[in-house]
Amino acid sequence: MLVFNSNMYIFACMDKMEFKKLEIQPEGSWVKRTLLSQHGKKTLLYIGLGAVAGLMLYFLSKENPTSNISIGELAQNMFFGGFFGFFITNSPCARGKC
Repeated sequence: MLVFNSNMYIFACMDKMEFKKLEIQPEGSWVKRTLLSQHGKKTLLYIGLGAVAGLMLYFLSKENPTSNISIGELAQNMFFGGFFGFFITNSPCARGKC
């Protein structure tokens, strides 16, 4: 009866392995990596454009925009416009994963 020792097989295979040196560089802060990347800049731009579009929609939809301006309604429209801009750049379909 012939019995193979599994440890001998593992050590025999390890002689043939080659390893490359791993270069590790500091990544910097999360803010720099995320917000200052190309995608982060595009996201911030679209959020700003969406907020401006929400503000313009608020003024264009009112009959008399200068009277009775509510800060809450302005903020709500800007928030929804900004969220729409965020969704446009970060949705799965925007990244080609539909």
